Parts: sequence; C-alpha cells; structure tokens
Amino acid sequence: MTASAPRSAYLHIPFCHRRCFYCDFAVVPLGDRADAFGGSGSGSIEAYLDLLSAEINLSPQGPALATVYVGGGTPSLLRPDQIAALLLQLRGRFGFQDGAEITLEMDPATFERSDLQSLIAAGVTRVSLGGQSFDDVRLAALGRRHRRQDLLEACHWLQDSLQVGELQSWSLDLIRNLPDQGDQEWEAQLEQAVAVQAPHISIYDLSVEPGTVFAWREKRGELALPEEDAAADRIAFTTRRLRRAGYSRYEISNFARPGHASRHNRVYWSGAGWWAFGLGATSAPWGERMARPRTREAYASWLKDQSQELDSSLLQGSAGSLPLDDRLLVGLRCHEGVDLWELARGCGWDERRCNRDLPGLEARWQTYVVTGLMERFGRRWRLSDPEGMAVSNQVLVEVVEWWELLPDPVAP
Repeated sequence: MTASAPRSAYLHIPFCHRRCFYCDFAVVPLGDRADAFGGSGSGSIEAYLDLLSAEINLSPQGPALATVYVGGGTPSLLRPDQIAALLLQLRGRFGFQDGAEITLEMDPATFERSDLQSLIAAGVTRVSLGGQSFDDVRLAALGRRHRRQDLLEACHWLQDSLQVGELQSWSLDLIRNLPDQGDQEWEAQLEQAVAVQAPHISIYDLSVEPGTVFAWREKRGELALPEEDAAADRIAFTTRRLRRAGYSRYEISNFARPGHASRHNRVYWSGAGWWAFGLGATSAPWGERMARPRTREAYASWLKDQSQELDSSLLQGSAGSLPLDDRLLVGLRCHEGVDLWELARGCGWDERRCNRDLPGLEARWQTYVVTGLMERFGRRWRLSDPEGMAVSNQVLVEVVEWWELLPDPVAP
C-alpha cells in the first residue's frame, strides 16, 4: 500500500530568547532582548526566513493542506506580518482546505493581546501555549522567561478569543514529574489548568536529555527526580482528575474537551504523511522520514544541494508506507490503539508473514492484558487508561525487541 498525498505541513522557527534547561530541540537562542521589530536578533530572523521561503519554493506541489503547524523554538518571537507571509506562501504553494487548522506555538512572554489579534487576522486558528507551570519558582528553575501572571493573562486572552469565535481552539502545555515535585504541588497545577478553561491540555513528563543543563545537574547529583512508582501514580491521577473535568485522553500526553483534539498531531499518530520545512524539521510525505540539519550553516548548505536535486524522500516516486514498527509505536500512543493485522497488511505483509510473525508479538502483549496494562478487542490492542498509559514504555519496548528478533527483513 502506498502513502496517500500529504495534506499537512510543519514549519520550524528555531529562535528563542533563551534555551530552557530541559530543551534539546534545534533552537537558536537570541537573548532576552531579542526583538523581530528591528531589534537584537532581527537580522538573524530575516536571514532564516529567506532560507525557509526558499525551501518551501523547492517543495513539490501537492493537494490543499488540511493542517499547518508552526512550531519551534518560539514562533511568537516573529512579527505577525512575518507569520502572515509564511502562511500566504504555503497557501500559494499548496492551497488550504476550507476550515484548515492553522496552529501556532506561542510563549506567554512574547506577545500582547494586540499581537494575538493580528495573528488571528493572518489566519491562525489554534494556539499552543507553552505554559509549563503556573509557579514562579518552578518557571525560574526550568529556565523559562515568563512568570505566572504572564501565563494567566495569556490564557485569559486566548479563552476570550475562543468564546467569541475568533479561534477554533487553544492548548496549554504543562510539565509533570519535575524534580522534588510532590503530589499536592502537581494537583494545584492541574486545578489551575482546569480553572483557566483550556479546551486542550498537553502534559509531558520531564525527560532529561543529553547536553542539557538538567543533564549536567543530574550528573552532579543535583536533580532529585521522582521515583518511578510515584511518577506513575501521578500520571494516573492526572487522567482521573481531567476526566472529571470533562477532558478525554485521546493520546498519552494529550487531553481534550469534545471537538478540541489537535487534528495536526493526529496526522503523526495515524501514520499519514506530512511536509516539513526548516532547520531540524523532519518530514515524511511519502512514508520515508528525512531530518534536516540542525544548524543554520548546515541547513543553508543542504538547501543549496536541494536546489540541484531534491532528496528522494520528497518525491512521490518513493511513495511507500512507514514501517510496521514505526506505525505500532505511534499507534499505541492513541486511545484507540492499533489493529495489528490490518496495519501489517497495510505495510505490505502477506498472509504467510502475518501468520508467522504476528503471533509472537501478540503473545508478548497478552502478558500485559493479564496484568491490566493492555486491552484486546479482537485484533485491536490498546493501552489501558490510566494504568497502561502510565507505564507505556514497558509495552513499547516489547515492540522494539520483537522487531529486532524477526528472522528476516520485513520491509515491503
């Protein structure tokens, strides 16, 4: 089965005021005084946008886009007219479907209410707000620039825009299981998230990545992370509390009220293809992933090469399907889980291979059904919620181990 034409696009804006202590993304810190309105860092932003525009122009044209996600970094560091120009270029290259979801990541310390209005006028329909915490001490410990009052004010503006129909939706990001974080502190964070009426909440457990400030602190024994059992209990509590508040957990890290699930993120979890543009961005329009260089110099050099010959992963002639292990790892993150046999057949497996290799994975998963971490409905498997999703890595590791032990290559 070949991949269908991609109808989603991701744009990466790498600039930030500062790099947060947990961040290992492809970002370019410009300093706290950076300002796209002709101030410090504005020249770097303009030069990068020229490169980004060149990449969009090089892309093969495709069908109209149903979703666009502008992420980073801190895209809200850009001027609204710069965001508008990027969206206009994408629309000219691909077209936008009626009712397309256009998401912009925003930092509470980088915009005023008037900026939000200008971004909505430019075509933004959904905002992903990087709050991370409502506690000033925590925000400082994370390396964040904004403070509680900035976040509350931003939430108020976004909710007002939603209620009058200017925005389709907005989302709030929080980080859970921080160093020395107790249950009461986390419960207070959840209560505040519910109180600001965010229609969508994304909750990520702290991950200590190599090369970050937190990794350095952990090596020095200065990072008191929660025990595994305590962390799992907090994850399960989160689901129960948000369920009572009217949120459904539709993916491991994402909770939404009815009608507010992120359509763009569902593209990644469904295994569908997507375009991506910008430094460090990963695309998979036709089933093969391709990551761009993570530094500005290497990205500029790569673009020169692309002007001579596009990477094969960007061409429809390479159309295929994401490999089965990839489809399983992303599919199990979702509430609906996966139809194991249907996915295998969609990835090119014939009946002989399915009968030979799939029962081995089913036997591994059956153990988790017995312990209550997974549920099975015919050929569909999913993580139980909240117990299975709280310890999802245990199940996902089984997929990786099973895949590596298969007797011969399984790519179609």
